[in-house]
This record gives sequence, C-alpha cells and structure tokens, in this order.
Amino acid sequence: MVIGYNEPVFAIGVVARIVGVHPQTLRIYERRELIRPYRSRGNIRLYSRRDIERLLKIKEWIDDLGINLAGVEVLSRLTDRVGELERQLEELTSEVVRLRNAERSLPGPGAVREES
Repeated sequence: MVIGYNEPVFAIGVVARIVGVHPQTLRIYERRELIRPYRSRGNIRLYSRRDIERLLKIKEWIDDLGINLAGVEVLSRLTDRVGELERQLEELTSEVVRLRNAERSLPGPGAVREES
C-alpha cells in the first residue's frame, strides 16, 4: 500500500522522533496554528508527509536561522500565501492557453459565414 503525500497516518510520537522535537513542541505549534494535524474519531492527532515536511522547515528556520516563533508564524503565512499565488498563476496560465487555443479556432476577419 502506498501512502499519499497528504494522507494523515503518522502519530504525534512518531512525528516528534522524525522531526527531532518533543511531542509538546508539536502541540505548541498546533496551538500557534503553524500546523493543523488531522484528528481521528478518537481525537488522535495524525500527521501527513506534507505536515512532516512543513515541520522540518519550521525546525530549520528555528535551529539554523535562529528565527523565533513569531518570525516563524510570519514566514509560515508568507510561504502559504506564495503557494496560493503560485497555484492561482498556474490556473490563470492554463486559462490563457485555453483561450488562445479557442481564439485560433475562430474564423478570421473576412471569413464567410454561412447563414441558415
């Protein structure tokens, strides 16, 4: 079975070991809305590979760059916004391509129209 990138399957203890932080740190990040793990029916936090990637980035910002949690919150929001803008740009680019293709299929000026 292949686990999807966004599939919430990792428990907090496993993620804490992977990322190299205490589980309480992950709870703090959740309270600060830096990460939003999925909650199971039993209210257990489950993290995806995407969540782990984000947590590793947060840890890098804190450990390697010396950024505090307030700075991480700002960087996190900016990173999210850049991702949203990149998705919008991709959608708009696809729409431009679609419209250009549609425009090419239109009859040119002076083309004879058939009347019914």
